[in-house]
Amino acid sequence: MSSFHWDRRALIVIIFGAVTAVLWMLCIWQLILRFKPEISPTSPSPCEHGTYENEVCLCPEEWTGQYCQIVNFCDSSSYISSSENITFSRIVVGHIGYSEEKCENSTANAGIPKAGQKCYNNNGKPTLADLRIVNCSRNMKTLMDELNNADNSEVNISSIASDVQILTSVPQKLTTENISTAADIAKHILESPSMTSDDALAAVATVSQLLDANVNQFNFTDNNLVTATASLTSTLEKFSLSGSAVQTNIAVCNLSLTSNSTTALFSAQKGPKSSQSDCTHVRQNVSTFNNISSTEVQILINVTGNNSSADRSIGFVLYQNDKFFQAETFKSYYDYSKRVISGYFPNATFSDVQIVFSPPNNSLIQLHNYACVFWDYKANDWNTTGCKKESSSLGLRCRCNHLTSFAVLMSFQKKYRYAKPLVIISHIGTGFSIAGLIITIVFLILTRKTRKFSVTWMLVNLCTSMLIFYLIFISGIENSNAKKKGSDILIQNVMFKSDQADTPESASCTAVAVLLHYFLLATFMWTALNSAQLYLLLLKTLNPIPGHFILITSVIGWGLPAVVVAITFGATYKDGKPLQYRQEEFCWLAALDEQGNVSTEKPMIWSFLLIVALILLINIVIFVKIIVSVMWKDNMNLTSNRKRSFRTKIVGTLSIAVVLGITWVLGYMMLIGGEEASQVFSILFCIFNTTQGLQICILYTFRSPIFKKKITEMFSYVSMPDIPIHLHSKTYYFVKFRGYKKHADETVRPSETFSEETTFSNSDPTR
Repeated sequence: MSSFHWDRRALIVIIFGAVTAVLWMLCIWQLILRFKPEISPTSPSPCEHGTYENEVCLCPEEWTGQYCQIVNFCDSSSYISSSENITFSRIVVGHIGYSEEKCENSTANAGIPKAGQKCYNNNGKPTLADLRIVNCSRNMKTLMDELNNADNSEVNISSIASDVQILTSVPQKLTTENISTAADIAKHILESPSMTSDDALAAVATVSQLLDANVNQFNFTDNNLVTATASLTSTLEKFSLSGSAVQTNIAVCNLSLTSNSTTALFSAQKGPKSSQSDCTHVRQNVSTFNNISSTEVQILINVTGNNSSADRSIGFVLYQNDKFFQAETFKSYYDYSKRVISGYFPNATFSDVQIVFSPPNNSLIQLHNYACVFWDYKANDWNTTGCKKESSSLGLRCRCNHLTSFAVLMSFQKKYRYAKPLVIISHIGTGFSIAGLIITIVFLILTRKTRKFSVTWMLVNLCTSMLIFYLIFISGIENSNAKKKGSDILIQNVMFKSDQADTPESASCTAVAVLLHYFLLATFMWTALNSAQLYLLLLKTLNPIPGHFILITSVIGWGLPAVVVAITFGATYKDGKPLQYRQEEFCWLAALDEQGNVSTEKPMIWSFLLIVALILLINIVIFVKIIVSVMWKDNMNLTSNRKRSFRTKIVGTLSIAVVLGITWVLGYMMLIGGEEASQVFSILFCIFNTTQGLQICILYTFRSPIFKKKITEMFSYVSMPDIPIHLHSKTYYFVKFRGYKKHADETVRPSETFSEETTFSNSDPTR
C-alpha cells in the first residue's frame, strides 16, 4: 500500500516538474527569438563636420572632401546700398543666398528678400558673385505678362530669372497660383535661346524652391497647375541634354556618349540633408551599379542600337520629392521624400533600363513593400506597364523597357520599439505566474473540502481566467503578419493605393485579441466578485452566503465580459477592417489613431480602461474598508504575541490586495505620469502584475498549513536518507530507506511542535 502511495505522489511531483520545465522552456525560447545582441560602433568618427556611415563620410552641403574638412560655402557678408545695408548669411557653393532684409509690407512682395547672391567655386575658392536686387513692386504675374507680351529680343531674361528666383525664395508663402505661374516662367526661361548659364541656374533654383512649397498647395484638380508642371518636367528633360545645374531639391546632369559606349550610369550620393546630388557621378561603359552604401539613387541605361548620330547626349533629372507628380490613385500619409529619376535619350535606341532606389531611413516606420512605376503623362498618373521588380542587395531595384520619369512607390508599417528589460521581466514573471496558477488551481480543487465551497469556487474561477489569459498572452500576443521584413517583400509589381501598409487580415490575430480582451475582463470581473464576497463575509458577516450566490456570480463573472467584448467587436470591426478593433503588430485592443495619438474612439479606452477603472475603484473602496474595520482592528481575543500579530496583519493585507488586483492601479499611474515617472511605474507595473499569479500561489497555496503538510509528506518518500528538510516551523528527519528490508516502525519524528498560521486570522478564505 505504501508503495502505491509513493508511486502516486512521485508521479505528481514528476508531472508538475515537467509542466513547469516546459513552460519555462517556452518563455526562454520566446526571449531568444525576440532579442538579438546589438553591436554598437566603438571607434570614433573620422569626419570633421559630417556623419560616418559604412566607412564613408557623409558631408553636409557646407563641407566637402574625404573627411568633410574642406569649406564649401561663402561666409556671411554685407553691402551698403543707396538707402540701407544688405546682409547675407552663409551661402553654399553653387547656390544662391538671400538677404536678411525683406520687402516692406506696403509692397506687392511683402516679406520677400530684397536681394539675392550666388556663391560659386573660383579655382577651389568659394567666391560671391554680383549682388541682385529685386523690385519689390514686381510680382510673378507681372513677370509672366512681360514674357507673354514682349518679343524675345525685348525680354530681359536675366532680370526675370533673377526676380522669379527671389520671389519664390519663401516657399511657405507660395499658393497654387504662384506655383503654376512660377513653373510657367521657369519653363520659358529654360526654352529661351538667349538664356545664359546664370539664367539656367536661377531657373533650376526656382524649381528647387517650388519643390519646397507646402504639399497642400499642389492641387492637381487645377488644370493650370497640371499643365504647367507637366510642361516644366518635359522641358527639364530636354534641357538636361545640354545643360546642368544642381540645387537642394533637383539635379540636372548630362553625358555625351562616345561612339563605342553601350551603357550610361547616373548615381547620386546621399547626405544628412538628402541633397548631396551632383553631376560628378555620371559615367559611361559601366557594366553594373555602384556598390557604395552612400548612394541614394542610380539609373543604368543599356544602349542596344548603333545610332550614327553625332549627338549622342543623354540627360538625367533627379527630383528629391514627387510634388510635381501628384497621383490620384496613390495617397501619402507618411512624411518622407519620394525621389523621381528621369532619363532622356532621344538619339539612341535601348531596351533595358535599370534603377536602384535607397529606401528612406526612419525610426518610426519600416518598409513593407514597393512598386516600380513610371509617370504616364497621358493619364497624369503612375503606371507599372513595362516595369518589374528585381531582388538586389543594393536597395529597391527596378527594370523597365522604356525611358521616362521613374519612381518607386513604397508602403510602410510602423516600427515598434521595445523596452527590452520590461519584456524580459514580463516573460519571466508570466512564466512564474503560469506555474503558480496551475499549482494553485490543482491545490484548491484537491483540498476543496477544507474550506467553504463558495470561496473555492471564486478563487478557482479567478485563477482559471488569469491562467488562460497568461497562456494566450505569451503564445499569441504578437502578430506575425505585421512583421514582414525585406525578404518578405512580394515580387509582383502591383500599384498601391497609399504608403500605409495594408496588413493582411489575420483571423488568428483577431481571435487572440478577442480572447485576451475577454479573459482579462473576466479576470477583473472575478476580482470584483471576490471583493463582493469578502464584503459579505467580513463586513456584513453573512453566514451562510445568500442563496444562488454561486449561480449569480458565475453568470456575471463569465457572461458580462462576453457581452462587453461582443458589443466592442461588433461596433469596431467594420467592413472587414480588423485594425479598428485591434492593433497592427500586437493582437491587442487598438488605442491610437493614424497620427499616433491616444483616441477615445478606439476600444482600448471605452471598452477596457474605463471598465477596469470602475472595477478597481470599487475594489479599492472595499479593500480600505476591510483593512480598517477587520484586518487592523484591535482583537481582544488574539492570543499570539505582538510580533506575530503584526506579521499576520501584513500578510492578510497583502493577500487581499493581490486577489483584488490593487496593483493594476500602477498601470493608470504609468499613463498619467511624466516621462521619468512613467518609466518607474512601467517597471513596477510589469513586476507586480506579471507575477500576480505567483503572488496568489505564495499567499494562498504555499503558506497554507495543508499544503505544507502534504508537501512534507510527499518529500518523505522521495528524499535522500538522513537529510534534514526545514519547512518553515517544522523539521523532519528521515530514516535511511533500504530497498531490501522494510521496518514497520519507520516513522517520521517531528523535532518540534507544528503550529498552523492563517492568512485572515479566523476568516481565511483559503480555509
